[in-house]
Amino acid sequence: MNMEIDKTTYEDLSLYNHDEENSIFHRLNFSRTRGGKDWLFQYFNNPFSDLKHITDTQKIISLILQNIDQWPLTISNGTVMVMERFYESAMDEIPDSSNFLNAITYKIFHTPDYSLLRYTLGHFADFLRGISKLIGLFDIDECPILLRAFLHRAKTLLNHEVIYSLLQKKAGTEFSATQTIYYGSYIRGRFRHPAQELIDIYGRLDAWYSMAVATKKLGLALPVFVDTEQQFIQASSLYHILLPMPVAYSIRMDQQSNFLFLTGANMAGKSTFIKAIGAAVFLAHLGMGVPAKEMRLSLFDGVLSNINVVDNLVKGESYFFNEVQRIRDTLLKINDKRKWLVLIDELFKGTNVQDAMKCSSTVIKGLIKIKSSLFILSTHLYEIGEELKQYPNIRFSYFETMIKDDQLYFSYQLKEGISNDRLGYLILKREKVVEMLEKL
Repeated sequence: MNMEIDKTTYEDLSLYNHDEENSIFHRLNFSRTRGGKDWLFQYFNNPFSDLKHITDTQKIISLILQNIDQWPLTISNGTVMVMERFYESAMDEIPDSSNFLNAITYKIFHTPDYSLLRYTLGHFADFLRGISKLIGLFDIDECPILLRAFLHRAKTLLNHEVIYSLLQKKAGTEFSATQTIYYGSYIRGRFRHPAQELIDIYGRLDAWYSMAVATKKLGLALPVFVDTEQQFIQASSLYHILLPMPVAYSIRMDQQSNFLFLTGANMAGKSTFIKAIGAAVFLAHLGMGVPAKEMRLSLFDGVLSNINVVDNLVKGESYFFNEVQRIRDTLLKINDKRKWLVLIDELFKGTNVQDAMKCSSTVIKGLIKIKSSLFILSTHLYEIGEELKQYPNIRFSYFETMIKDDQLYFSYQLKEGISNDRLGYLILKREKVVEMLEKL
């Protein structure tokens, strides 16, 4: 089974974005082949919601990390592309018999095809040696069943005397005319489907390799999942993976305090904090490392966000209307007693303050009835916090802002309580807008 996450949440959390600088997928993509990138994208689109698949993936990543310096770098995207194009190219028929006369005749009268064949064999040999090396590295007792199944299949596909002979050739070997026909005839005539299957298997392995490299290079930590019916998140030194100089947070949420009411001035760090938690929970459910010193959590059935709502001019729908629709859709999904992580940033920005306060209060009082999920909601409407203090499962936190000599200083540290910062006029003044208006 997969954890449920919709297109809006993918976009809100920047999990995949064509703008690579703002995309977590591209940040974590260290795959060496196009197939590896495609499989990594598949993994990103199908996060797990069951413990077995998550822990199996974690074991695979850990095993690759132990042997990462031994990974066969001879298999590159160029190698795989040469192999694929070889089967797509039209060629004159290669003789079945590789005797000297047939080899010389083919070389002389079919020179372009012979040259392509000879060139391609080197790439096939590199690829086959790489696959053989991976089998030797990981086909061990500690190997997770999922990885072992692919390795055993690859081993079966390599089990032919012609293929075994080819992969035994040293890198850079110059193939004679008879060898070129001998190996070329088999690879072209009988090895097409095995080769395509091996390329697909390597793509899967390459995606796991990418996850392992990301874990090592970015200093990620494999999270610990606790098999419990009560949802919770506990993390220390958690940060947003896209920030070049991130500030780390610590957080704990559980069923007794399943609603985090978050306040603070604009630019204080609320949105980044919310996105950091959402991204970390998502990555954890892929089975890969998370940007934190350590993280423990329960399994979630889904993640839903309400962060970057936009209006729809074509349909004539206002910003506020789309906010309401998003909340409505969220309620329809999470009212199923499954475990959800719900992230809401600056609820009801599209209406006046009084209306927003009434709407926000109504929504929050409804959401806190859902005990099976965790909620993080940020708002600039700190006034509604007072009436919510009667609910024991709501925790109040804020990001502080300090003002000195009309300058703003953000610590980006999460503190207990409710912020009542009002900095709009100060920012207008600091940016000389007030001065400009006075001179009009």
